[in-house]
Amino acid sequence: MRIAIGPVLYFWPRETLEAFYQTIAASPAEIVYLGETVCSKRRSFRPDDWIALGRELAAAGKEVVLSTLTLIESRAELGVVKRLCGNGEFRVEANDLSAVQLLSEQGLPFVAGPAINVYNAHTLRALRRLGLSRWVMPFELSRNDLAAVLTQAGELGQREGLEVEVMGYGRIPLAYSARCFTARHHNLPKDQCELRCLNDPEGIPLRTQEGEPFLTINGIQTQSGRVYDLLPQWQDMQELGVDILRISPQPTGTAERVQALHAAIHQGQPLPAVDPLACNGYWFGQPGMDYRAEAG
Repeated sequence: MRIAIGPVLYFWPRETLEAFYQTIAASPAEIVYLGETVCSKRRSFRPDDWIALGRELAAAGKEVVLSTLTLIESRAELGVVKRLCGNGEFRVEANDLSAVQLLSEQGLPFVAGPAINVYNAHTLRALRRLGLSRWVMPFELSRNDLAAVLTQAGELGQREGLEVEVMGYGRIPLAYSARCFTARHHNLPKDQCELRCLNDPEGIPLRTQEGEPFLTINGIQTQSGRVYDLLPQWQDMQELGVDILRISPQPTGTAERVQALHAAIHQGQPLPAVDPLACNGYWFGQPGMDYRAEAG
């Protein structure tokens, strides 16, 4: 099983991004996803900067994948997607069907990101005809759902050559909206947001009246309030046929978490204690914010 670093979902300054990826370059993570997937106004890096960073990470031995925007609302944003899809060097994670079409027209293999709604092997088969080579499971699917899809994929002759990736750690993107909730939080119009996301390196937490974590605001993206942690389930995933476990970048602790997971997979070392505010309910077919203390 390989370890992947997902795209940074938050708005970090350029210096922060550069320092983060220097750390990741020295980590045992094998795959690194690069690109802005949430908001086109976040321009610490532009498309050519992501490609240049990809070259540096590739030179450090990483497999680099460029990730596209999830919600495309303008011709300019589509132009950015076209630039990434036509980069000529790295595979692309398509997070919108327009990216799937652009990649298919060029005859390029692609990764279907978690925002591409794939809930059965018939959809996988349709996407494989267009060039799908890796599938990132939607976050809300359970272990049993995944097992059923993979079994059906085998029956349809779609399992061979298909890489399967699962989100193992991070806040779950639950929804995207044309409205920017961060701007609204600050009583600002979306078009004059003043890039307030820069002040919230891991989003704005929302709590219930009882003070419990509920949701996280991240620009136009709504995330889970708790951090999804499936790292203790890595052995079960491996037995199911999962090839890659994704860790979503957080402002602190990401490299250490990669090291711990790598040591668990390759050296049999135990993982650190689970964060008391973690959740994993979706994996067990329960409400997503629940946590079930079970390794398999």
